[in-house]
Amino acid sequence: MRLLIADDHGVVRSGLRLLLERQADMEVVAEAGDGAEAVQRAIQERPDVCILDVSMPKLTGLQAAREIRAQVPDSAVLILSMHDDDRYLFEALKAGAGGYVLKKEADEFLVDAVRSVLRGEPFLTNAAQRALVREWMADDSAGPVEPLTPREQEVLKLIAEAHTNREIGEILHLAEKTVESHRGNLLRKLGMRDRVELVRYAIRRGLIEP
Repeated sequence: MRLLIADDHGVVRSGLRLLLERQADMEVVAEAGDGAEAVQRAIQERPDVCILDVSMPKLTGLQAAREIRAQVPDSAVLILSMHDDDRYLFEALKAGAGGYVLKKEADEFLVDAVRSVLRGEPFLTNAAQRALVREWMADDSAGPVEPLTPREQEVLKLIAEAHTNREIGEILHLAEKTVESHRGNLLRKLGMRDRVELVRYAIRRGLIEP
């Protein structure tokens, strides 16, 4: 199995690599320190499984998962998270992830999770949640409603990280005027006045860390 690991902490990536490469049939072929790099490396390497931290700069793991599933559909996605929260779980599923593992349980469950998502089976560490996932996958109208489009979430995250419109355009491959349009739509849709309020919203939504 050819694997990609994306986490913005090098120590975490090293630990995950050691854990996975103890398996005779697993090889880490790429690493990334942010969500945008994860997408780029996934396109270049086309790994069997992409293991993505949920909280990363530029693009979150969920945003990166969405891009990877769109551009490299043969790559399965596994989300690593510090958040034991159904909302993050649903967002991961909506983004196309096949599994969701808490970081604190990675030593125990990560290897099994990688094998499961590669087989096309959903992996969660709780049997009741597995049943919930199967039900949700059968009816994707279930789950919480997200007011923002995936692209608006990407733009919001980058605004909250203090990137300029030009920088956001370069990261997302958009024209600067398109970014300005998205910024205006975000303010209008969320009923907010300025970047400070957008930052607070991004923190509450878990797009960036406070």
